[in-house]
Amino acid sequence: MITGQIIQNSIDDLHTITKIDFCVFDVDGINIASTFEPTDISSDFISSFVASPADSQVIGAHHLLKIYDEDELQYILVAKGMTEDVYMVAKIAVSQIQALIVAYKERFDRNNFFQNLMLDNLLLVDIYNRAKKLHIDVNIPRVVFLIEARIEKDNSAMEVLKGMFSQQAGDYLTAVDEKNIILIKNVTDCSGIDDLINISKTIVDILNTEAMLKVRVSFGTKVNELKDVSKSYKEAKLALDVGKIFYAEKEVISYSSLGIGRLIYQLPENLCHIFIDEIFKEGMPYAIDEEILTTVNKFFENNLNVSETSRQLFVHRNTLVYRLEKLEKATGLDVRTFDDALTFKIALMVVNYIKYLDSLE
Repeated sequence: MITGQIIQNSIDDLHTITKIDFCVFDVDGINIASTFEPTDISSDFISSFVASPADSQVIGAHHLLKIYDEDELQYILVAKGMTEDVYMVAKIAVSQIQALIVAYKERFDRNNFFQNLMLDNLLLVDIYNRAKKLHIDVNIPRVVFLIEARIEKDNSAMEVLKGMFSQQAGDYLTAVDEKNIILIKNVTDCSGIDDLINISKTIVDILNTEAMLKVRVSFGTKVNELKDVSKSYKEAKLALDVGKIFYAEKEVISYSSLGIGRLIYQLPENLCHIFIDEIFKEGMPYAIDEEILTTVNKFFENNLNVSETSRQLFVHRNTLVYRLEKLEKATGLDVRTFDDALTFKIALMVVNYIKYLDSLE
């Protein structure tokens, strides 16, 4: 619903341009915005005008006009002056306020529409009917981005994002909970996933710089029809949840890059424990030395290349081999071989998932 301050700003601008004074009452005769004090217009006059079939009326030295939202009477505009020019400007003021009512109503309705769309609360026929009414294109490619920022304490993230993405460009911002902001992005001009990653990184950088917020951004896959936006939203939400467990160091995570993490996330907890017990007969060493863990991760990043890993870690080749052999003694796995490296990598991810489940309990 449009606020009294919005109406006040509107009539202030008109008063500055035309030098004509205005006052706006609600249907109960309460003054909600004014550029002067209409002392000779009582609440009885307003009530009488509200009850009359006329859309305009002259009372004393004032023009009174009705303002509608569709067919429902919302406000009474009072314009000070008796001339024809005052009446014409008053009609412009009525038209402007009615346009504001429609615009703010549409914005509220759009927000409500996208929330219900992502939560699968709409029938297919309702999606297309409401989209048409709200002037939302149903056949443009879109991707849902999920921005994790605690908006219940600070709305600065939403304000910054509104400055970055506009409805005129086909982008919509909303939220379905108090932790995450949802961006439904028109990606007609995006050529591939690199563009989507760049958009995510830009969001992270700007929110960090302008709103002083540390955020994490995830996004789903591209959908070409409005009815499939909920699919991209669910993918983005899954990417955010999985990313926190298996890719905690990443500020940007896409659904398509989740890899085996997505599979592990959907495993029952008992299967995870069975896997760990079968791989490590003597028990998985849950507290692996941080130095060795860093070494192994870098070793994996370099495709099991000992020389390149030792160069990047600034250690001697023999030192690196010693660390890998130390890990082999503790786990029984030689990560210099592909099969054992794959097993150990999956085991680390499963352990992280078990820790995550334990933290929920």
